[in-house]
Amino acid sequence: MSTTRRTLPRPRAVGRGAAAAVTAALVGAAGLVSAGTTATAATTTTVAGTATTTTAAAAVTPPPVNADFDYQIGAPYTPASGVKVVSRDHTASPAAGLYNICYVNAFQAQPGTESEWGDLLLRDAQGKVVYDPDWDEAFLDIRTAAKRQRIADKVNAWTDDCAAKGFNAVEPDNLDSFTRTSLISEANAKAFVKLLSAHAHDKGLAIAQKNTPQLSTSRSETGLDFAVAEECGEWEECGDYTEGYGDNVIAIEYKKAAFDAACTQWGKRLSIVLRDVYVTAPGSGTYVRKSC
Repeated sequence: MSTTRRTLPRPRAVGRGAAAAVTAALVGAAGLVSAGTTATAATTTTVAGTATTTTAAAAVTPPPVNADFDYQIGAPYTPASGVKVVSRDHTASPAAGLYNICYVNAFQAQPGTESEWGDLLLRDAQGKVVYDPDWDEAFLDIRTAAKRQRIADKVNAWTDDCAAKGFNAVEPDNLDSFTRTSLISEANAKAFVKLLSAHAHDKGLAIAQKNTPQLSTSRSETGLDFAVAEECGEWEECGDYTEGYGDNVIAIEYKKAAFDAACTQWGKRLSIVLRDVYVTAPGSGTYVRKSC
């Protein structure tokens, strides 16, 4: 499987979102359960095209499959009629009555926040902070167990806010950071995201694999429940995500041709949306949103 290559500027959240599990009864009443509520996270099975995880821990519910989705991490706004699933930044509030996913930048520091991370920023052999060459964000140093835990404590505090606000799931971004620096390994990324998934499950939240299609079949190592994939149609990677998650894949495209191709091949199975690259709100002048 290939590594997702995003050629456009990656959307960056402006607001904060929060995620908390809604009870199975509430989710079911709203028609949001895709293949049933699932428990968290040790054994992986596939039910009716939806990858699920089970243990004796608290139940979590992944997003409904093939549901109308809106990606609002740039700015929250009233979803269009028919939308069932929304992703918002962890500073925002959830959309009433919908399945809400909470976005957090988990593996890199938001621009301008480097001072908040101190010695947890990744540094090279000369002691200089290492920045993502594509997105100009400082990498977080997840190379040791001690630092992974300290970073997770900070990220998990955002997840706690998500849970308190009433979101259903969390979307930790930049799992694929290890593909953009040789100083971080795939094993580092898996170990770190496993800390995040365990905490999310403890809070009753499902948790997404963001991009990184080559990890979709490593769920026993990551503890993740569903996928949020940018440009899987553009790079013909949507099938890579379904290998691990069945139909529980949300795809965001930023080019009309790629969106059309994804809808043709996957539109009856996956949640697919076309968005403007800065994921703006209606009235911005650059706003684009269309679903299959």
